[in-house]
Amino acid sequence: MKNLFLVLFLTFPLIAFGQSNSGRITGFLTDSVTTKPIPFATVALQTADSKLITGVTTDENGAFTIDKVAIGAYKLVFSFVGYRTSVLNNVAITNEKPVTDVGKVVVSPDSHNLKEVNVVGQKALVEDKGDRLVYNAEKDVSNTGGTAVDVLRKVPMLTVDLDGNLKMRGSGNIKVLVNGKPSSIMARNLADALKQMPANIIKSVEVITSPGAKYDAEGSAGVINIITKKGVQGTNGTVNATGGNMNRSLGGNLNVKGKKLGLAISLNGYQYRNIGENSSTRTALTDGKPTSILRQRTSRDNTGTGGFGEMSLDYDPDSTNRINFSGNAWGGNFPMNSTLDSRLVDMQGNVSQNYHRDIRFRNPYGNTEFNLGWTKSFKKPGQELAVLTQYARMPDNYYYTITQTDMTSEVPTYLERSTNLSRNNEYTFQTDYSHPFTARTKRDTLTFKAEAGAKAILRDIGSEFVIEQALTGLEGDYAVDPGRSNEFTYNQRVVAGYASLKIDTKRKWNLTAGTRLEHTRIEGDFVTNQSRFTNQYQNLIPSFTLAKTLWKKHTFKVSYTQRISRPLIWYLNPYKNYSDPKNVQTGNPFLNPELTHATELSYSTFGKEGSSFNAAVFWRQTNNSIEWLAVVDGQGAALSSPQNIGRNASYGANLNLTLQPNKNLNFSIGSDLTYVDLTSVALNQRTSGWVWSTSPNISYKLPKDLTLQANGYVGSGWISLQSRNSGWYYYGLSAKKEFMDKKVSLTMNLNNPFNRTVKITGDQFAPSFTAQNTSLFVNRSIRLTLSYKFGQMSSGGKQSRKISNDDKK
Repeated sequence: MKNLFLVLFLTFPLIAFGQSNSGRITGFLTDSVTTKPIPFATVALQTADSKLITGVTTDENGAFTIDKVAIGAYKLVFSFVGYRTSVLNNVAITNEKPVTDVGKVVVSPDSHNLKEVNVVGQKALVEDKGDRLVYNAEKDVSNTGGTAVDVLRKVPMLTVDLDGNLKMRGSGNIKVLVNGKPSSIMARNLADALKQMPANIIKSVEVITSPGAKYDAEGSAGVINIITKKGVQGTNGTVNATGGNMNRSLGGNLNVKGKKLGLAISLNGYQYRNIGENSSTRTALTDGKPTSILRQRTSRDNTGTGGFGEMSLDYDPDSTNRINFSGNAWGGNFPMNSTLDSRLVDMQGNVSQNYHRDIRFRNPYGNTEFNLGWTKSFKKPGQELAVLTQYARMPDNYYYTITQTDMTSEVPTYLERSTNLSRNNEYTFQTDYSHPFTARTKRDTLTFKAEAGAKAILRDIGSEFVIEQALTGLEGDYAVDPGRSNEFTYNQRVVAGYASLKIDTKRKWNLTAGTRLEHTRIEGDFVTNQSRFTNQYQNLIPSFTLAKTLWKKHTFKVSYTQRISRPLIWYLNPYKNYSDPKNVQTGNPFLNPELTHATELSYSTFGKEGSSFNAAVFWRQTNNSIEWLAVVDGQGAALSSPQNIGRNASYGANLNLTLQPNKNLNFSIGSDLTYVDLTSVALNQRTSGWVWSTSPNISYKLPKDLTLQANGYVGSGWISLQSRNSGWYYYGLSAKKEFMDKKVSLTMNLNNPFNRTVKITGDQFAPSFTAQNTSLFVNRSIRLTLSYKFGQMSSGGKQSRKISNDDKK
């Protein structure tokens, strides 16, 4: 704790130093004839003698904001294809008025093309924002009516397999945020959560490969921030309905925002279908010699149903204060019913076990989360104090019932049922302060932004599991199996403080450096067995990023950071899933956190027509890396659990290219190549190899508001310490037609129309077994989405601050 207060003590003198003379200019651009907003137009900020300082583009509603403007007099130059260039003079930033709103700026169509003017500017699908790469999901027609899985598969540097498992640059250690804060459903089970989040509500996805000190030190590969669609001033909303053979949804949102009070409500219901088959052959080994062979085949066809709602209330008592309250709830029931045929033989061919199982597995849940925060903005632009609180309740319950019939019997010979009631209550308090100031030298002007904050998290986790069995196969003979039943409680307390400094210069240098100190204390209790354990550790996490922009549009960046990943309930819960007695899964409450070193060197540039190019090389090493491992016993049964295997090192490169040859055509492609090296000295195992993927995307806007799009993905598969899996691919075609002045749209999506299933093969290897697996996933789908927008909206409003617990694995 002394180190924590030392960090804050050393930071505040830095914050108090200096004065800021930076400001902000806002406004919005409209057509003089139609009075409609003009999106994606260029707004250039120039000195009085016409020297260019910086520039931005208007957003979808024609609004623009120019930040970090020094005190002085300027002019704004507005330009867009088909319109006359317009100049607004005498735009002043003063100490008394650092924020200037120029209001509505009207521009006139070019008289030579007056009858042909049609605003069709397109926002780039992928943008490089310096510290993050942004994928503008709402501009991708193929996402309509899908889920977050469909969206993330198109995001640069990310891969999502057919089970929904997410990886960045070959690593699954990623932290996913929603609107800059953790979502309770994401903490529960990321793969399932992505399948349940409708794509229609996603505006963009940010990929942050080198998070700064302000972020919790979680996610060794990086942070992904999913931004959902929000309304601005006015009353507006949308209604969406999707029908298809694999997923269906119905939802909408309503936004009402005035000058001081804003209300946003969102409700969505959805279904998705999961069809697949698996077959495997596993050979058990003792001292390297085979002892038995297990052959299994499973099939499943399930439809999950769920929904979520969100409400946010903002109140601005004056121009410098904001109070925000928000709440959301997710709920649903996602079964994983299946049939299993299992046959175990010894090396002489004698049958030890041969049975059929009907498994009914369900996972009902209902998560809730509440946020309350206060943000104080000062007269100086960029100076801000935020006090935030959050409570999240995340129950996660599992139930299964098994009916087993031996192949030689016509009636059930064994019954089993299991109940696991787990909880995760999380309480968070956080405060952040930012203070900008400037300094001038003879050769340069330096803009500083100092930030400091503190955070406390309390997690109360528990699990109660009971397994009953009937060895006779009769319902009346159920009895509790005490050897497989227990109660487990787990408490985790995290206290953290951070300090960071960002420096921007007029000569286009950018430096961000910071440090974060985190102290963690853990207490665990196996109530039934009366066994307890405690642990505590402290981590000092540095971060550093240096960037230089040359010739106005070529940016080079180097960064280094350390990260820490604490396992949460999904990894810790000691409940054992015996639904397949030859493949038992359990958590590990004795896991240690992962510690990661990450370095990156990147280059990015952009062109006038919306083209961009980004490339990076990186190196990452994770110590205490957590991997799911399996051990097969003498009876041919495997026990899988997460373990700290040792070292996970990787290096590689990724590139992303976006081209807009004209205002109607957009093409992008992303590729990545990573060498993965996993080593466990304790297990005497090592696995290494290359993994790669590439994903192209092309769209074209036709006359009469019709858009066509094609996208695809191909990858080499993935590697873990005990397995290698084959690659897979998908492709999709989309068409979108807009009606009624773009208020109504109809979108059709086809995925893998010429292939019903995707096949993946894999090999597993360990000192106690070898295995070969084949999986078939039904991936061919068609869906049709009808969307209706209503109401009016205009620029304005502030962004609410919320808690961001991004420290969990």
